[in-house]
Amino acid sequence: MGVSRSISCSALGALILGCLLLQASNSNAQLRPDFYFRTCPGVFLIVGKVIVEELGSDPRIAASLLRLHFHDCFVNGCDASVLLDNSTSFRSEKDAAPNANSARGFDVVDRMKAEIEEVCPGTVSCADVLAIAAQISVLLSGGPWWPVSLGRRDGSQAFFDLSNTALPSPFATLAELKTVFRDAGLNRTSDLVALSGAHTFGRAQCIVITPRLYNFNGTNKPDPSINPTFLTQLRKLCPENGNPTVLANFDLATPNRFDSHYYTNLRQGKGVIQSDQELFSTPGADTIPLVELYSKNTFEFFKAFAKSMVRMGKLKPLTGTQGEVRLNCRVVNSRTRGVETEDDGVVSSI
Repeated sequence: MGVSRSISCSALGALILGCLLLQASNSNAQLRPDFYFRTCPGVFLIVGKVIVEELGSDPRIAASLLRLHFHDCFVNGCDASVLLDNSTSFRSEKDAAPNANSARGFDVVDRMKAEIEEVCPGTVSCADVLAIAAQISVLLSGGPWWPVSLGRRDGSQAFFDLSNTALPSPFATLAELKTVFRDAGLNRTSDLVALSGAHTFGRAQCIVITPRLYNFNGTNKPDPSINPTFLTQLRKLCPENGNPTVLANFDLATPNRFDSHYYTNLRQGKGVIQSDQELFSTPGADTIPLVELYSKNTFEFFKAFAKSMVRMGKLKPLTGTQGEVRLNCRVVNSRTRGVETEDDGVVSSI
């Protein structure tokens, strides 16, 4: 997988050590890049090691881990609510339409958390594990580095209903995308265009592609913004009434590499899902100049993506004594320890 498969653990160590030194010199209030510098200095190495090992058998995992961080932060802030399983108190966000049979990498996060707990018990939150995993996943895939602000705490509930409305839909118009981003707290046009660039790697299922290939907006015709040659390719992969779970690469040229080809694809009418192509094909849209800029200048894309990732990572964080540091990312601590509470009704075993 390009950078991801060829990087060795020793090279990873040198890379992350440099990142840690940079982060230690860029602290700020509440969330700080150097939050674990003394309490768990090896956290980046642990997370990075797990990702490198997983990439050997699963080239999709980098994009999947980045997506988990997105889906966490867009729903009531970055509190690791996306990782919680169903309980007697709430329905899991994993069951919501944007995540069901789609979001993945939970077992990899479990592995990261378990290895961190062995070294730094009760110290690193699951929300921070997601933030670190997102950064390292992008970095290992050839993308930019950014200072990951740390010190988040984990929430105690999931938000199933909100997950169904707060996450960008693959069928969204540009206006709908702007509303979702604004409601999340990301109101800059550059946030929308740069963060959408995360689709420069990863996959999409045919179920979110097929409607625009055969019956776009109830017209019984394909989306007119699709490049005709690309339409033929997509129809072969996603035939009408075919298997909805078949995967299509977001970028046919470099499907596992984080680069700026995503924007070149949009300019050529080769956006895989409607919400991506809307950034360039909506007449008169203020997103068009940024798509053009990022397609021509990878440095500008990387710079904008890094800035927007920092902004997204600071959405409604729980800090200080708020929330908790989950011992198991799938359940709140009261259930992990078997302590009875008014909310979960677990019988005490202490």
